[in-house]
Amino acid sequence: MAEIILNEKNFSEEVFQSDKPVLVDFWSEYCPPCQLISPIIEKIAEDFQGKIKVGKLNVDQNPLIASSFMIEAIPTLLFFKNRKVVEKIVGLVSYEVIKEKIEEILKTEEE
Repeated sequence: MAEIILNEKNFSEEVFQSDKPVLVDFWSEYCPPCQLISPIIEKIAEDFQGKIKVGKLNVDQNPLIASSFMIEAIPTLLFFKNRKVVEKIVGLVSYEVIKEKIEEILKTEEE
């Protein structure tokens, strides 16, 4: 598994102190769309290993973090760069949609 399991203890270090862009998947065990997007997130983590970090945050186990980012629906994907949220995707989307967002973020990093 290339994804990092995020929680209240490691979130700040893994996300805010990262020298790479970070994709965080906010999910829950009881969410069918979350289960469907999980293999897509896993493939993203493998395909972009070394370029971005990919983390998963269970909203049921970490409600304070979820509420601090105003997560109202899951799955929600937040893309962090330089300690800030730069993109947000809510709901079940394809691999291609996520890949495109990551490539845009990486492109702006190179400029």
